[in-house]
Amino acid sequence: MRTASARTPLLLVVPAVLVVGATLLPLAYLGERALERGWGFVVDELLQPRTVHLVLRSLALVGLVTAACIVIGVAMAVLVTRTDLPGRRPLAVILTLPLAVPSYLLAYLWVSAVPEVAGFWGAALVLTLVSFPLVMLTTMAALTRADPAQEEVARSLGLDGAAVLFRVTLRQARPAIAAGALLVALYVLSDFGAVAAMRYEAFTWVIYGAYRSGFNPSRAAVLSLVLLAFAVALVVAESRARGRAAASRIGGGTPRPAPVSRLGRWWPLVALVPAAVLVAAAGVPAWELSQWLRAAGPRWDAAEWAAALGSTVWLSFIAAVVCTVAALPLGVLAARHRDRAVRALEGGSYLAHGLPAIVVGISMVSVGALLLRPIYQQAPLLVAAYAVLLVPLAVGSTRAAVESAPLRLEEVARTLGRRPLRAFTAVTARIAAPGIAAGTALVLLTAMKELPVTLLLRPTGTDTLATRLWDFSSISDYASAAPYAVALVAFAAVPTAVLGLWSVGPRGARSD
Repeated sequence: MRTASARTPLLLVVPAVLVVGATLLPLAYLGERALERGWGFVVDELLQPRTVHLVLRSLALVGLVTAACIVIGVAMAVLVTRTDLPGRRPLAVILTLPLAVPSYLLAYLWVSAVPEVAGFWGAALVLTLVSFPLVMLTTMAALTRADPAQEEVARSLGLDGAAVLFRVTLRQARPAIAAGALLVALYVLSDFGAVAAMRYEAFTWVIYGAYRSGFNPSRAAVLSLVLLAFAVALVVAESRARGRAAASRIGGGTPRPAPVSRLGRWWPLVALVPAAVLVAAAGVPAWELSQWLRAAGPRWDAAEWAAALGSTVWLSFIAAVVCTVAALPLGVLAARHRDRAVRALEGGSYLAHGLPAIVVGISMVSVGALLLRPIYQQAPLLVAAYAVLLVPLAVGSTRAAVESAPLRLEEVARTLGRRPLRAFTAVTARIAAPGIAAGTALVLLTAMKELPVTLLLRPTGTDTLATRLWDFSSISDYASAAPYAVALVAFAAVPTAVLGLWSVGPRGARSD
């Protein structure tokens, strides 16, 4: 999709280049560290059977979790936007709540409840449960704003409900599904907490061990660059899967709600599907967490708890604002100017998101000690590290939100005498605002749960809910960890619920 002007505006290009350059800072550290022992070491390490084994194990986990998230996420999105399932609007909000649970916490809860689940299948289960809302949210947003006229035309041509769903409805949502799948794949590729708790030897666990031991940081850097190569491949695959499809409405007049399919007497059976997902994602963990909390009793320190909560909220809020502002230029470019340079910039912003957070954290420690000493171990450096990790989340949301705003309306405003910037802010920005705000909420949520970067870069004397939870869980003191776990889930549920409400949209769907 392109604007009336074929030229890419420098007003957007310059800040986008600066933001992408900042997110790529960890790569300079990785390159220097990986090559400090020469190219021969790099080649030998890549050809080691253990490296090939790690590649296969990690790719198997990424492939299974991404496929499962697409199936579950798309199915849940269709249920709450294209059927008359009772209570579908609150159900949409409830189904987003697994995003509020950190992967390491959910893994510990499942292992505590069912120890036999540990290993590959346990890691896949946990990562699927915490990641499927990423696909569901982007798909719901696309389905809510898609043009119902195309579906009505398809029905008038004799296509049944299933054919309309797969050949028309989901085709319109393909860019959103691809964007959500990319975020899931990158998240699984870079996750440490779930694989560590489940004792599944993937790239991130081995990299963390190499960095923590300090005996072979060069090997850890080489393995991190392998992860980076996979991140590049995922970004390219997502770009091709997205294609040239657009999610905007093409009809004139006031946007209308899309028709829904009646479930009739089958609705109780259909309702079992989201119910089963919620039992696995929330029911079992909630029961186990209640047992932790019961064991905690009166021995937790309320003052420490309140201080950790305050630090979590304000650090996450600042990070969400910074990431949203930083992502706006690139998100608008990606939505309105799809040339090669813009695609390269957008892809570059995703690279750091595919690296393990521990690698980004150590890289930013080096950057802070060498170049940013005045803010070393201060909040600004921690927020900058959050931005390196989380800007891609805001970029994806901004791009999808701007793509959902019809370009024709902006062009009409310009023909009426509005300058390009004024036309954009008066028309497109207003339509895209809910989607951009949803991206802000997603960054806020992710920052609240983030652990490795926070452990390495938090200001001296500052604890967050995640770090306190990790401190106690790592020594198996689950009773002391329980109050922090409950607070983290409860407060992270607020932006998660906002994401669900925005994705469903304010209008209900009409029945066939």
